[in-house]
Amino acid sequence: MARMVTIFSGQWADLPFETLCKTVSEMGYDGVEIACWGDHMNVEKAAKDPTYVAEKLAVLKKYNLGCYALGNHLAGQCVGDAFGDPRLAGFAPKSLAGNDQAIRDWGIQQMKYTAQAAKNMGCKVVTGFMGSPIWKYLYSFPANSDKLIEDGYQEIYDLWTPILDEFDKAGVTFALEVHPSEIAYDYYSTVKLLQIFKGRKTLGLNFDPSHLQWQGVDPALFFRDFASSIYHVHIKDSVVKLDGRSGILGSHLAFGDLRRGWNFVSPGHGDVNFDMIIREANAAGYHGPLSVEWEDNGMDRLFGAKEALELVRKIDFEPSNVDFDGAMEN
Repeated sequence: MARMVTIFSGQWADLPFETLCKTVSEMGYDGVEIACWGDHMNVEKAAKDPTYVAEKLAVLKKYNLGCYALGNHLAGQCVGDAFGDPRLAGFAPKSLAGNDQAIRDWGIQQMKYTAQAAKNMGCKVVTGFMGSPIWKYLYSFPANSDKLIEDGYQEIYDLWTPILDEFDKAGVTFALEVHPSEIAYDYYSTVKLLQIFKGRKTLGLNFDPSHLQWQGVDPALFFRDFASSIYHVHIKDSVVKLDGRSGILGSHLAFGDLRRGWNFVSPGHGDVNFDMIIREANAAGYHGPLSVEWEDNGMDRLFGAKEALELVRKIDFEPSNVDFDGAMEN
Protein backbone atom coordinates (compact mmCIF):
# COMPACT_ATOMS: atom_id res chain seq x y z
CA MET A 1 0.00 0.00 0.00
CA ALA A 2 1.38 3.39 -1.01
CA ARG A 3 2.44 5.68 1.80
CA MET A 4 0.72 8.98 2.48
CA VAL A 5 2.49 11.91 0.83
CA THR A 6 2.39 15.05 2.94
CA ILE A 7 4.04 18.44 2.82
CA PHE A 8 5.74 20.27 5.68
CA SER A 9 4.12 23.67 6.11
CA GLY A 10 7.14 25.43 7.64
CA GLN A 11 8.28 27.04 4.39
CA TRP A 12 4.68 28.06 3.62
CA ALA A 13 3.88 29.80 6.90
CA ASP A 14 3.49 33.11 5.06
CA LEU A 15 0.18 31.69 3.78
CA PRO A 16 -2.90 31.43 5.99
CA PHE A 17 -3.45 27.83 7.08
CA GLU A 18 -6.61 27.37 5.05
CA THR A 19 -5.01 28.86 1.93
CA LEU A 20 -2.14 26.39 2.26
CA CYS A 21 -4.53 23.47 2.74
CA LYS A 22 -6.56 24.44 -0.32
CA THR A 23 -3.39 24.84 -2.39
CA VAL A 24 -1.78 21.52 -1.52
CA SER A 25 -5.08 19.64 -1.71
CA GLU A 26 -5.54 20.87 -5.27
CA MET A 27 -2.02 19.63 -6.04
CA GLY A 28 -3.00 16.18 -4.78
CA TYR A 29 -1.21 15.90 -1.43
CA ASP A 30 -2.65 13.54 1.18
CA GLY A 31 -1.88 15.66 4.20
CA VAL A 32 0.12 18.34 5.96
CA GLU A 33 2.93 18.08 8.48
CA ILE A 34 1.85 21.19 10.35
CA ALA A 35 4.53 23.64 11.43
CA CYS A 36 3.99 25.25 14.82
CA TRP A 37 4.51 28.85 13.73
CA GLY A 38 2.65 31.44 11.69
CA ASP A 39 -1.08 30.83 12.03
CA HIS A 40 -0.69 27.14 11.19
CA MET A 41 -0.55 25.88 14.79
CA ASN A 42 -0.58 27.63 18.16
CA VAL A 43 0.52 24.79 20.41
CA GLU A 44 -0.70 26.36 23.64
CA LYS A 45 -4.18 26.76 22.20
CA ALA A 46 -4.10 23.27 20.71
CA ALA A 47 -3.02 21.86 24.07
CA LYS A 48 -5.75 23.64 26.04
CA ASP A 49 -8.68 24.53 23.77
CA PRO A 50 -10.78 21.76 22.15
CA THR A 51 -12.55 24.36 20.00
CA TYR A 52 -9.26 25.47 18.45
CA VAL A 53 -8.35 21.86 17.67
CA ALA A 54 -11.78 21.23 16.17
CA GLU A 55 -11.35 24.24 13.88
CA LYS A 56 -7.98 22.98 12.61
CA LEU A 57 -9.33 19.48 12.05
CA ALA A 58 -12.35 20.91 10.22
CA VAL A 59 -10.11 22.76 7.77
CA LEU A 60 -8.13 19.59 7.10
CA LYS A 61 -11.32 17.60 6.57
CA LYS A 62 -12.72 20.26 4.25
CA TYR A 63 -9.78 19.72 1.92
CA ASN A 64 -9.56 15.95 2.42
CA LEU A 65 -6.20 16.18 4.16
CA GLY A 66 -4.72 14.25 7.06
CA CYS A 67 -2.22 15.34 9.68
CA TYR A 68 0.19 12.68 10.88
CA ALA A 69 2.85 14.88 12.51
CA LEU A 70 3.39 18.33 13.92
CA GLY A 71 6.74 20.06 13.37
CA ASN A 72 8.13 22.37 16.04
CA HIS A 73 11.69 23.12 15.06
CA LEU A 74 11.95 26.73 16.19
CA ALA A 75 10.93 26.29 19.82
CA GLY A 76 13.04 23.15 20.07
CA GLN A 77 16.10 25.06 18.91
CA CYS A 78 15.57 27.53 21.73
CA VAL A 79 15.75 24.73 24.30
CA GLY A 80 19.25 23.44 23.65
CA ASP A 81 21.24 26.23 22.03
CA ALA A 82 23.98 28.01 23.94
CA PHE A 83 23.15 31.38 25.42
CA GLY A 84 24.34 34.44 23.57
CA ASP A 85 22.94 33.72 20.09
CA PRO A 86 20.89 36.76 18.99
CA ARG A 87 19.26 34.78 16.17
CA LEU A 88 17.03 32.91 18.62
CA ALA A 89 15.16 36.13 19.29
CA GLY A 90 13.57 35.65 15.88
CA PHE A 91 12.02 32.37 17.01
CA ALA A 92 10.64 33.47 20.38
CA PRO A 93 8.23 36.29 21.26
CA LYS A 94 9.76 39.71 20.65
CA SER A 95 9.25 40.63 24.29
CA LEU A 96 11.89 38.05 25.27
CA ALA A 97 14.65 39.43 23.04
CA GLY A 98 17.95 39.70 24.92
CA ASN A 99 16.85 37.40 27.75
CA ASP A 100 18.49 34.05 27.05
CA GLN A 101 16.99 32.23 30.02
CA ALA A 102 13.49 33.48 29.22
CA ILE A 103 13.86 32.31 25.62
CA ARG A 104 14.95 28.87 26.80
CA ASP A 105 12.12 28.65 29.32
CA TRP A 106 9.66 29.63 26.59
CA GLY A 107 11.07 26.93 24.30
CA ILE A 108 10.77 24.28 27.00
CA GLN A 109 7.14 25.16 27.73
CA GLN A 110 6.30 25.31 24.03
CA MET A 111 7.68 21.83 23.48
CA LYS A 112 5.67 20.51 26.43
CA TYR A 113 2.55 22.08 24.94
CA THR A 114 3.44 20.51 21.60
CA ALA A 115 3.21 17.01 23.03
CA GLN A 116 -0.36 17.60 24.20
CA ALA A 117 -1.23 19.50 21.02
CA ALA A 118 -0.12 16.53 18.93
CA LYS A 119 -2.21 14.18 21.03
CA ASN A 120 -5.26 16.41 20.64
CA MET A 121 -4.71 16.61 16.88
CA GLY A 122 -4.47 12.83 16.66
CA CYS A 123 -0.77 12.83 15.76
CA LYS A 124 1.66 10.26 17.12
CA VAL A 125 4.85 12.10 16.11
CA VAL A 126 6.34 15.55 16.56
CA THR A 127 9.30 16.44 14.38
CA GLY A 128 11.76 19.14 15.31
CA PHE A 129 15.11 20.30 16.59
CA MET A 130 16.77 20.03 20.00
CA GLY A 131 19.45 22.70 19.62
CA SER A 132 23.06 22.26 20.67
CA PRO A 133 25.22 24.03 23.25
CA ILE A 134 28.36 22.72 21.51
CA TRP A 135 27.69 23.35 17.82
CA LYS A 136 30.01 26.34 17.97
CA TYR A 137 32.80 23.89 18.82
CA LEU A 138 32.38 21.98 15.55
CA TYR A 139 35.90 22.83 14.42
CA SER A 140 38.42 21.75 17.03
CA PHE A 141 40.44 24.92 17.24
CA PRO A 142 41.02 26.07 19.85
CA ALA A 143 41.19 22.44 20.84
CA ASN A 144 38.09 20.87 22.39
CA SER A 145 38.46 18.76 25.51
CA ASP A 146 36.50 15.54 25.81
CA LYS A 147 34.78 16.99 28.85
CA LEU A 148 33.57 20.02 26.90
CA ILE A 149 31.78 17.77 24.42
CA GLU A 150 30.49 15.35 27.06
CA ASP A 151 29.10 18.24 29.07
CA GLY A 152 27.23 19.43 25.98
CA TYR A 153 25.48 16.10 25.50
CA GLN A 154 24.71 15.96 29.22
CA GLU A 155 23.15 19.41 29.06
CA ILE A 156 20.86 18.28 26.25
CA TYR A 157 19.91 15.22 28.29
CA ASP A 158 19.10 17.35 31.32
CA LEU A 159 17.09 19.90 29.34
CA TRP A 160 15.12 17.45 27.25
CA THR A 161 14.35 14.68 29.74
CA PRO A 162 11.48 16.62 31.39
CA ILE A 163 10.13 17.47 27.93
CA LEU A 164 10.22 13.85 26.82
CA ASP A 165 8.44 12.92 30.05
CA GLU A 166 5.52 15.04 28.82
CA PHE A 167 5.66 13.27 25.47
CA ASP A 168 5.40 9.96 27.32
CA LYS A 169 2.33 11.17 29.18
CA ALA A 170 0.73 12.18 25.88
CA GLY A 171 1.66 8.96 24.10
CA VAL A 172 3.56 10.90 21.44
CA THR A 173 7.13 10.45 20.18
CA PHE A 174 9.65 13.15 19.31
CA ALA A 175 11.61 12.74 16.07
CA LEU A 176 14.77 14.83 15.94
CA GLU A 177 15.71 16.01 12.48
CA VAL A 178 19.43 15.23 12.22
CA HIS A 179 20.73 18.53 10.95
CA PRO A 180 23.73 20.85 11.19
CA SER A 181 23.40 23.07 14.29
CA GLU A 182 21.80 20.19 16.23
CA ILE A 183 23.35 18.01 18.93
CA ALA A 184 23.06 15.17 16.38
CA TYR A 185 24.07 16.36 12.93
CA ASP A 186 25.72 13.33 11.28
CA TYR A 187 26.15 9.58 11.77
CA TYR A 188 28.36 9.38 14.85
CA SER A 189 26.80 12.32 16.67
CA THR A 190 23.46 10.54 16.25
CA VAL A 191 24.91 7.36 17.74
CA LYS A 192 26.14 9.43 20.68
CA LEU A 193 22.79 11.13 21.26
CA LEU A 194 20.82 7.89 21.29
CA GLN A 195 23.37 6.39 23.68
CA ILE A 196 23.12 9.36 26.04
CA PHE A 197 19.34 8.86 26.22
CA LYS A 198 19.92 5.12 26.77
CA GLY A 199 17.81 4.15 23.78
CA ARG A 200 14.71 5.86 25.17
CA LYS A 201 11.95 5.03 22.70
CA THR A 202 10.26 8.40 23.09
CA LEU A 203 13.18 9.93 21.20
CA GLY A 204 13.62 8.94 17.58
CA LEU A 205 14.62 10.51 14.30
CA ASN A 206 13.06 12.49 11.50
CA PHE A 207 15.05 11.17 8.54
CA ASP A 208 16.01 13.94 6.12
CA PRO A 209 18.52 12.85 3.47
CA SER A 210 19.37 16.34 2.26
CA HIS A 211 21.37 17.21 5.38
CA LEU A 212 23.34 13.98 5.23
CA GLN A 213 24.05 14.02 1.49
CA TRP A 214 26.06 17.22 1.34
CA GLN A 215 28.14 16.15 4.36
CA GLY A 216 29.19 12.96 2.59
CA VAL A 217 27.07 10.64 4.74
CA ASP A 218 25.23 7.96 2.73
CA PRO A 219 21.51 8.57 3.46
CA ALA A 220 20.47 5.02 2.57
CA LEU A 221 23.09 3.51 4.85
CA PHE A 222 22.05 5.91 7.61
CA PHE A 223 18.44 4.76 7.19
CA ARG A 224 19.50 1.12 7.41
CA ASP A 225 21.58 1.54 10.55
CA PHE A 226 19.05 3.71 12.39
CA ALA A 227 15.89 2.08 11.01
CA SER A 228 14.43 1.24 14.41
CA SER A 229 14.70 4.89 15.47
CA ILE A 230 13.22 6.47 12.33
CA TYR A 231 9.72 7.70 13.16
CA HIS A 232 9.17 10.09 10.26
CA VAL A 233 10.66 10.74 6.81
CA HIS A 234 11.29 13.95 4.91
CA ILE A 235 11.68 13.99 1.15
CA LYS A 236 14.23 16.71 0.54
CA ASP A 237 17.19 17.05 -1.79
CA SER A 238 20.55 18.78 -1.92
CA VAL A 239 23.24 19.12 -4.55
CA VAL A 240 27.00 19.51 -4.16
CA LYS A 241 28.79 21.69 -6.72
CA LEU A 242 32.43 22.10 -5.76
CA ASP A 243 33.98 24.06 -8.61
CA GLY A 244 37.46 24.67 -7.25
CA ARG A 245 36.45 27.99 -5.69
CA SER A 246 33.51 27.02 -3.51
CA GLY A 247 33.87 25.26 -0.18
CA ILE A 248 31.59 22.73 1.47
CA LEU A 249 30.95 25.04 4.45
CA GLY A 250 29.02 27.52 2.32
CA SER A 251 31.28 30.59 2.47
CA HIS A 252 28.59 32.64 4.30
CA LEU A 253 26.74 32.85 0.97
CA ALA A 254 22.94 32.74 1.05
CA PHE A 255 21.08 29.59 0.06
CA GLY A 256 20.39 29.64 -3.66
CA ASP A 257 23.58 31.55 -4.49
CA LEU A 258 25.13 29.55 -7.32
CA ARG A 259 28.62 30.23 -5.97
CA ARG A 260 27.92 28.04 -2.94
CA GLY A 261 29.52 24.62 -2.70
CA TRP A 262 26.13 23.04 -2.09
CA ASN A 263 22.46 24.00 -2.10
CA PHE A 264 19.06 22.64 -1.23
CA VAL A 265 17.13 21.84 -4.39
CA SER A 266 13.69 20.51 -5.23
CA PRO A 267 13.44 16.71 -4.89
CA GLY A 268 14.84 14.97 -7.95
CA HIS A 269 17.13 17.86 -8.87
CA GLY A 270 19.99 16.96 -6.54
CA ASP A 271 22.27 14.13 -5.49
CA VAL A 272 19.97 12.16 -3.17
CA ASN A 273 19.26 8.62 -4.37
CA PHE A 274 15.59 8.33 -3.43
CA ASP A 275 15.31 4.88 -5.04
CA MET A 276 17.69 3.43 -2.45
CA ILE A 277 15.93 5.26 0.37
CA ILE A 278 12.58 3.72 -0.60
CA ARG A 279 14.24 0.30 -0.71
CA GLU A 280 15.60 0.83 2.81
CA ALA A 281 12.21 2.08 4.00
CA ASN A 282 10.58 -1.04 2.56
CA ALA A 283 13.17 -3.30 4.16
CA ALA A 284 12.66 -1.57 7.51
CA GLY A 285 8.89 -1.81 7.32
CA TYR A 286 8.43 1.95 7.47
CA HIS A 287 4.78 2.70 6.65
CA GLY A 288 4.59 6.32 7.82
CA PRO A 289 4.20 9.37 5.61
CA LEU A 290 6.71 10.67 3.12
CA SER A 291 6.71 14.38 3.88
CA VAL A 292 8.01 16.78 1.26
CA GLU A 293 10.02 19.58 2.84
CA TRP A 294 10.29 21.88 -0.12
CA GLU A 295 13.30 24.21 -0.26
CA ASP A 296 14.79 25.58 -3.47
CA ASN A 297 15.57 29.27 -3.83
CA GLY A 298 16.08 28.80 -7.55
CA MET A 299 12.63 27.43 -8.40
CA ASP A 300 9.03 28.61 -8.16
CA ARG A 301 7.61 26.84 -5.13
CA LEU A 302 4.18 26.05 -6.60
CA PHE A 303 5.82 24.39 -9.59
CA GLY A 304 8.33 22.66 -7.34
CA ALA A 305 5.86 21.35 -4.77
CA LYS A 306 3.64 19.84 -7.46
CA GLU A 307 6.61 18.31 -9.27
CA ALA A 308 7.90 16.92 -5.95
CA LEU A 309 4.56 15.23 -5.28
CA GLU A 310 4.65 13.61 -8.71
CA LEU A 311 8.17 12.37 -8.02
CA VAL A 312 7.23 10.82 -4.69
CA ARG A 313 4.20 9.08 -6.19
CA LYS A 314 6.46 7.64 -8.87
CA ILE A 315 9.24 6.39 -6.62
CA ASP A 316 7.14 5.02 -3.74
CA PHE A 317 7.05 1.42 -4.91
CA GLU A 318 6.03 -1.55 -2.80
CA PRO A 319 8.48 -4.35 -1.97
CA SER A 320 8.35 -7.54 -3.98
CA ASN A 321 6.39 -10.48 -2.60
CA VAL A 322 8.19 -12.98 -4.83
CA ASP A 323 11.78 -13.89 -5.67
CA PHE A 324 12.39 -12.95 -9.29
CA ASP A 325 14.18 -16.24 -9.92
CA GLY A 326 11.76 -18.33 -7.92
CA ALA A 327 9.95 -19.57 -11.02
CA MET A 328 13.12 -20.63 -12.83
CA GLU A 329 12.66 -24.34 -12.41
CA ASN A 330 11.09 -27.22 -14.31
